[in-house]
Amino acid sequence: MEMDQNKIQQPDCEKWVYDSSVDYKGRVPLRASTAWKAALFIIATEFSERLSYFGLAVNLIIYLTKVLHQDLKTAAKGVNYWSGVTTMMPLLGGFLADAYLGRFSTVLASSIVYLLGLLLLTMSRVIPALKPCDGGICQEPRRIHEVLFFLALYLISIGTGGHKPALESFGADQFDDDHQEERNKKMSFFNWWCFGLCCGLLLGVTVIIYIQDNVGWAAADIILTAVMASAVVIFCMGRPLYRFRKPMGSPVTPLLQVLVAAIAKRNLQYPSEPDQLYEISKSDKTQGTRLLVHTKKLKFLDKAAIIEDRQSSAEKQNPWRLATVTQVEEMKLIVNMIPIWLTTLPFGVCVAQSSTFFIKQSTTLNRKITQDFTIPPASIYALAAIGLVVFIAIYDRVLVPSLKRVTGNDRGIGILQRIGIGMIFSVLTMITAALVERKRLHVVEKDPLKSSVSMNQVPDSMRSLGIAFYLSVIGASSFLSSFLITLVDHLTEKRQELVWQGFNSSRLDYFYWLLAAITAVNLFVYVFVARRYSYKNVRRTTVAVADCYEESGTETMA
Repeated sequence: MEMDQNKIQQPDCEKWVYDSSVDYKGRVPLRASTAWKAALFIIATEFSERLSYFGLAVNLIIYLTKVLHQDLKTAAKGVNYWSGVTTMMPLLGGFLADAYLGRFSTVLASSIVYLLGLLLLTMSRVIPALKPCDGGICQEPRRIHEVLFFLALYLISIGTGGHKPALESFGADQFDDDHQEERNKKMSFFNWWCFGLCCGLLLGVTVIIYIQDNVGWAAADIILTAVMASAVVIFCMGRPLYRFRKPMGSPVTPLLQVLVAAIAKRNLQYPSEPDQLYEISKSDKTQGTRLLVHTKKLKFLDKAAIIEDRQSSAEKQNPWRLATVTQVEEMKLIVNMIPIWLTTLPFGVCVAQSSTFFIKQSTTLNRKITQDFTIPPASIYALAAIGLVVFIAIYDRVLVPSLKRVTGNDRGIGILQRIGIGMIFSVLTMITAALVERKRLHVVEKDPLKSSVSMNQVPDSMRSLGIAFYLSVIGASSFLSSFLITLVDHLTEKRQELVWQGFNSSRLDYFYWLLAAITAVNLFVYVFVARRYSYKNVRRTTVAVADCYEESGTETMA
C-alpha cells in the first residue's frame, strides 16, 4: 500500500512536461492537452497571415505600374526594397522575442501592427479623399495616396518582422525535444506548417488576386483586413493550450563573451584532452537548456573554455574570461552558418524574380481558360504553391519513410542536401525562364502590334533569430536583385541591350541567363562549403521519473 502511494506522489513524465515551459497560468503543462492541440491554432494563424501577405505582395508590381504609373525598372526595385525590408525585419523581431518580450507577446504585438497597416491600406483605397484619383484611369495619383500607401506597406513590414520568426519558433516550443514521440511530432509539425503556409499562399494568389483584378483593390483590402483580424482572434483563442517559455536575455551576449574570452586567452596552450575544457554539469544546467558535444573545428574558439584560475570555483569566474563548451559550440554554429548563408544569396535572387519580372512577364501571355475566364497575371504564382503543397504531402508521407530506411536520417535526407537540390532546380528555373522569354520576344518580333502574346507558359535560445537568419536570405537577396538591376541597367544603357521602359523591348532573357550562370557557379561553391559544415550535436538525455521528481519545483495543474 505504501509503494502504491509513493507511485501516486511521484510526478509522471508522460503526463507532465518538464522542459522549462509553463502553461498560461505559470504551471507545468499537461502533455495531453498541449502539443498538437496548441499547434493547430498556430498553423491556422500562419495560414491566415500568409493569405494576407501574399494577397498583397504578389500583385504589388501590377499596382505600382498600372495605378501609380511607375516604369518597370522603378517598380521592380520598389518591390525588391519592400521585400528586402520585410524579410530583414525578422532579425530584429527574432532578437526581441528571444531576449526580452517572449514569443507569444511578440506575435500578438506584431499582429496588431500588421493589422494597423492593412487598415491604413484599406483607407487609402476606400476613403474618396485618399484614393489615387476621383475615378477612371489615373494619369497622376494623389500624393497623399502614395504617402499613405507606402506607410501602410512598411507598417506591414514591421508587423511581419515580429510575426514571422516568433510564430514559427513558438510552434516549435509546443514540442518537447527530450521526448521521443514529441520530437517526431515536431518534424511532422514543420511539414504541416509549410502545408498551411502554402494553402494560404494559394488562396492569396488566386482568390484575392482575382478579386483585385475583377472586383477592385478596395474589396480585396477589406477581405485581407478581416482575415488578419481573424488570425489575431484565432491566435488568442489557443492561449489556454500553449506552452510558454520565458525570454532568456540577449542571445548575442554569450557569443560576444566567447569571442572576447578566446582573444584574451589566445596565447594559452590547448589542453591535452577536450574533457579539460570547462562545461557545467548536467545537474547544474538551467532547466530546459541542452548541452552540446565538443567538436574539433575552429579550435581557436575552444580557448574561451580553458580554465585559467583553478584555485577558485569556475562558476565564480568572469563570464567574459571563461565560457562553457556549449557556449563555444553555439558560437561555432553561427560562424559555420555564415558561408552557407552567403552561398544561398544567388538562390534568393532567383526567388525574388517570382514577385517582379515573372508577374509582369505573365501579363503578356495568353491566360484564357475559357471564353469568359482569364487567369489574373499574379495567379501564375499559384503554380509554385500547388507544386509545393502536393510535394510536401508526398515528401512527408511517402519519401521520408522510404528514405529513412535507406539513410537512417529521421528527415529522410539532410537539410543541406535538400538545399542543394533546391539550388539545382533554381538553375533549371532560370534557364527555363530565359528560354520562355526568348520565345515570347520572338513572337513579338513577328507581330510588334501584339500586346498580349498567344503563348502558354508551364513553368533554442536563438530559435526565433535562427528563423530570422533564414528569412534574411530572401531579404538580402531582394536588395542584391535591385543592385543587379541597377548594375545591368548601367552597363547596358549605352548599348541599348536592355531597355526597361518598354516591356516588349526589354531583353529579360539575357538577365535570366545571367542569373542562371551565377547560380550554377554558386552551386559548386555551396557544395564545397556544405561538405565542411558541422551540424548541431546535442547531448541527449533520457528523462526518468526520479529526475522529474527532482526538477519538479514548478507548481503542477490541479
